[in-house]
Amino acid sequence: MSNPLRADRIRRLSLAGRMVVPARLRHLPRLHRYGGDTRILLLAIPIGIVAGLGALLFKAGIEWGTHFFLTGLGGYTPATTIGEGGGSPASAFLRPWAIPLVVGLGGLIAGFLVFTFAPEAEGHGTDAAIKAIHEDPTRIRARVVFIKLIASAVTIGSGGSGGREGPTAQISSGAASMLARRLHLSLADARLLVTAGMASGIASIFRAPLGGALLGVELLYSDDLEADALMPSLVASVVGYLVYGTATGFQPIFGAHTTVGFGSAAQFPLFAILGLAAGYVARMYAWMFYATARRFASMHRIPDWVRPGLAGLLVGAIGLAIPGVLGTGYGTVSQMFSAQYVMSLPILVLLLVPIAKIVATSLSIGSGGSGGVFGPGMVIGATLGAAAWRIAEMIETPMHLEGTLSSSPDIFVFVGMVAVFGAISHAPLAMMLMVAEMTGDLGVVAPAMLALAISALVVGPRSIYRSQLPTRFDRIVDDPGL
Repeated sequence: MSNPLRADRIRRLSLAGRMVVPARLRHLPRLHRYGGDTRILLLAIPIGIVAGLGALLFKAGIEWGTHFFLTGLGGYTPATTIGEGGGSPASAFLRPWAIPLVVGLGGLIAGFLVFTFAPEAEGHGTDAAIKAIHEDPTRIRARVVFIKLIASAVTIGSGGSGGREGPTAQISSGAASMLARRLHLSLADARLLVTAGMASGIASIFRAPLGGALLGVELLYSDDLEADALMPSLVASVVGYLVYGTATGFQPIFGAHTTVGFGSAAQFPLFAILGLAAGYVARMYAWMFYATARRFASMHRIPDWVRPGLAGLLVGAIGLAIPGVLGTGYGTVSQMFSAQYVMSLPILVLLLVPIAKIVATSLSIGSGGSGGVFGPGMVIGATLGAAAWRIAEMIETPMHLEGTLSSSPDIFVFVGMVAVFGAISHAPLAMMLMVAEMTGDLGVVAPAMLALAISALVVGPRSIYRSQLPTRFDRIVDDPGL
């Protein structure tokens, strides 16, 4: 017996799918080979412009938030990346007692904004964008875009652990949704345009047009990709990259590492071991994040908007012991490229950094705060890779492995990033390309392939994005005429 609710849902989607495209766009030819049409490719251009401008605005917001909260009130300046700030190291804590209070204040402000004005802006924005694409890509509210931008800038700028890609993905996908709604696009076309918006936001903020475009089409499914959205995603991502890069420069975020590469085939067993460790760390990341989210959701006696503030107090306390967990942590990744810096850290500290970043991100975002989980995933993987290189360096001489290990941890840092987040996001191809673009070197791809394959086996069906569907065939029918 058929389900009347599902039948009604399909009927409404089918009616929406028959909405008429404006006459000025109707005559343009379709590109059947790629499952899209010229109209969507043309509309991807303004979406890319919005994505680039949104990324610039969000970057400025984080910089202002960091200057006001962490530096001004807390007396602490985080490390920067080579491509954004010249790779300056972190400062000392001038007022350590203020750090937990500052991070807690940021969480409190962000929580109030989100739960008062736009509850759907809670958590990591990429997952919200994926959910909207699957359910109804024309219904992302304009208010969500505005609140997400401010709340995320306050959360991250005050020291909360989160990534920049989630908010930018939700901002640009929200703009695409508003445009699709304004033009009365079919749900099928709206899905392509909103996917392109999500991809271009990620591509812009990371200066990775090819990887960002592929990430947008891979993230929608755990065992599939949205092939029809690839062309509009490429167009929007390139445009967003040009807009963002024109204002900030086109240097890779982590600087150019053109000499990175494995020096010996004997290193590959080490990459295999790193992939195994990355798989278990990735599983820990997903489990901890959602366990923390469930725990905060069960605190019914505490108002929703207060919970991110309480989590911020804990994150600030963790940050006093391990400063690299505060904010995005991208500056910490840059530091991990230096053999001198990695060798200066006690091995126990190196092993604790990825775990601390998992806990801090779970608290900051899982409590209802606003930020992304992609960026922290890269930090977790990068620090795990640095720790693996340090351990290998310690046993190189006793095990008579001289000449096997590279003199720099670069390659291990890159492989760690790919292996951790590529597996837990089910976006292996995009992660390999993005890391190559963010570092300016393709020498990382071969060892990353091995580590990622092993990591993916360990992770299995688990994902950090709960809104992913298994394949395109698992979504509700939304194509016009069906």
